[in-house]
Amino acid sequence: MSGKFVVGITGASGMLYAERLLEVLTPKAEVTVIISKTAEKIAKIEGATLSGFDAEYDAIDDLCAAVASGSFQYDGLVVVPCSMKTLGAVANGFSSNLITRVADVALKEKRTCIMMPREMPLSRIHLQNMLTLTDAGATMMMLCPGFYLRPKTIGDLADMVVGRVLDHLKVDHDLAVRWGEE
Repeated sequence: MSGKFVVGITGASGMLYAERLLEVLTPKAEVTVIISKTAEKIAKIEGATLSGFDAEYDAIDDLCAAVASGSFQYDGLVVVPCSMKTLGAVANGFSSNLITRVADVALKEKRTCIMMPREMPLSRIHLQNMLTLTDAGATMMMLCPGFYLRPKTIGDLADMVVGRVLDHLKVDHDLAVRWGEE
């Protein structure tokens, strides 16, 4: 196993990224998944599957779950996609559900915390919240794939982004060719 991670999935478009991350990460690591109610609805709309992976699934409203505690040991959190509601809540220390609580804990415990918004255009408030979280130690990874890999499918685009996430989590993968490689 390559570590222990928490994946939070919130109500923004981009469920393909969450699904692909779970496909690649769950066979390699111990994963706890938390899915918001809105994310469940959007996953259905976008045709993404977020269940059935070899992972522990914690309820969004279970603030007594083990992952809510700073004493729960894990290597990193990824919130993908990250809604602006979640981003704003975390930036302002408002832990009203399990995802925002885990993000708050990740920041205070100085663990890897990757927030992956998929919103555009961005307002000044969005940008300020991103800056606040960056200053607090989070990594902002916009759901914006590169095209230097000459993707042929939507899956290729998702793999490029998920590969970058895995790089930051220090999980080995072979999802995408790196810059300068053939």
